[in-house]
Amino acid sequence: MDYRHMTAPCGLPCFECPFYLAKDQPEMRELVSKELGIPPAEITCAGCRDEGGKCAHLPMPCRVYPCAERKGLQFCSDCTDFPCDYLHPYRDNAKMWHNTKVFHLCLIKKMGLEEWVKNKAKSVCQTYSFEKWSL
Repeated sequence: MDYRHMTAPCGLPCFECPFYLAKDQPEMRELVSKELGIPPAEITCAGCRDEGGKCAHLPMPCRVYPCAERKGLQFCSDCTDFPCDYLHPYRDNAKMWHNTKVFHLCLIKKMGLEEWVKNKAKSVCQTYSFEKWSL
C-alpha cells in the first residue's frame, strides 16, 4: 500500500478509516451503517486523495485538501502556517477522528511517515475512539 497516498494532507490515516475499510469488508459496512444511520451502499471511500478531498461521511466539503493542493504540499505539517484554523478541532464532531489531525501531523513530522504508519497511526485512532480520557 502507498501510505503517503493513503494519508490525507491533514494527517488522517485513510487506510484506518471505516469508510475505506468497508469497501472490502461487508461486515464493516453494516456496522458503520448501523452506527451512523447511513445506507450501506454509501459507505465506501477510496481515500481522500482519490476522492479529491471529499470525506465520505461529512456533509460539507473539506477546506484542507484544496489548500494543500494550491500550496503543493503533501502534508499540512510542511506548511509555514501549520497549524492553522483549517485544522481546528470542533466539539460537535468530537466523535470523529478529525479532531486528531494535528496530533497525527506532529507524529508524522517527528517520526517520519513509515514509522508512524507501523507504530502509531492505528493506536492513535484506537485510543481516541475507545480509551477513557486521562491526565
